[in-house]
Amino acid sequence: MLILYLVTFILFFISFFINKQKTIKALKIAYKKFINIAPAFLTMLIFISIVIYLFPHELIVKYLGIGNKYLSLIFASLIGSITIMPGFIAFPLAGILREQGIPYMVISAFTTTLMLVGIITFPIEKEFLGVKITIIRNVICFIIAIIVALFMGVAFGEIGI
Repeated sequence: MLILYLVTFILFFISFFINKQKTIKALKIAYKKFINIAPAFLTMLIFISIVIYLFPHELIVKYLGIGNKYLSLIFASLIGSITIMPGFIAFPLAGILREQGIPYMVISAFTTTLMLVGIITFPIEKEFLGVKITIIRNVICFIIAIIVALFMGVAFGEIGI
């Protein structure tokens, strides 16, 4: 990530020295867009904080370890859809879930929906994509996550064909 920041910083200064007016104009446009998105972004951060508080990983482990794998898969998909966390937290959490005996199929559903489906990010997405496209994107990603999870279940021998 540090490399990305460094490259951005260097490219910014190159742009500034090549055309000072365009660079300043671009900064003004970026600032206006940031101000427009700030309320939705702050709302998302508040929702994220609430969801992370309401769904600690111990609770997730408790409910994802129930006997019926298909019910666990649906439950994991729903939790993943309404929760949001960065990959560097989600994937170690997946390792913890696996150590607790949670099936790969369920972990796959959880992490895939966690990364693809954005119930909490809906306010921001609708600003850029519109309500219809945001809903379509989330539904398609949810279906894809279920399909991926079922393939993982087959691949790891957790469900038969």
